Amino acid sequence: MKKKKYLLILVTSLLTILLLAGCGRKKTNEDQWSRINSEKKVIVGLDDSFVPMGFQDKSGEIIGFDVDLARAVFDLYDIEVDFQPIDWSMKENELQNQTIDLIWNGYSKTAEREEKVLFSDEYMENEQVVVSLKKNNIASFADMKGKILGAQNGSSGYNSFEEQPAILKDFVKDQSAILYDGFNEAFMDLKSGRIDGLLIDRVYANYYLSHEDNLADYSIVSGAFESEAFAVGLRKTDKELAEKINSAFKELRKSGKLAEISKEWFGEDVTK
Repeated sequence: MKKKKYLLILVTSLLTILLLAGCGRKKTNEDQWSRINSEKKVIVGLDDSFVPMGFQDKSGEIIGFDVDLARAVFDLYDIEVDFQPIDWSMKENELQNQTIDLIWNGYSKTAEREEKVLFSDEYMENEQVVVSLKKNNIASFADMKGKILGAQNGSSGYNSFEEQPAILKDFVKDQSAILYDGFNEAFMDLKSGRIDGLLIDRVYANYYLSHEDNLADYSIVSGAFESEAFAVGLRKTDKELAEKINSAFKELRKSGKLAEISKEWFGEDVTK
């Protein structure tokens, strides 16, 4: 009898421990706004080499337009933002695994991505361009015929490259692109001649080249890819969190803070 009673107490204790442990875990099928608001902390996943949206400066601090915008949004709710560098090609997995709460780093809204994530309201327009050295004489996408192209792995530009081959893929050497985890290495290869052109977001190209001493050596070419819009990526269940972000966007537009952040990084208000 004593043995059965002991076993019952042991089983009850184990169940209690498991229940208490489970209470501290994130529930993947619930909106996370209540947890974030309670903990006063939100984790943003980003590619920390994507200037000027979110990147590490020389001291290792993460700065950028999206960094300032995210902080401004969550300052309205007295919530701290923790910026977590991630493998950009695994961003949606990181979001679904709840290692991050948001994808916020020049994240283009596309039909393919909408199948996986919930998007906030759009806040900036963007387009995919090809950057090359002027000596390569690339004046159009067609001029990339037989030449070597670079692109970022997991980027919307590379997705467009694969999904709409007639625009650029059919022209380039081997109908493929050399893939990079970030654009810094890609630009190094462009300068050295390892690639002839780089498919890249215009906002990155404009900012990067404006800070190059030899800007006149480069050309930026637009093609037939449709323009894109940047938005914040959330889990499908995080509808209230999305509403809070959208409401903050409206408040920041009304107060002029959104335009102020844009002018600091781009010299003008380029937001929607």
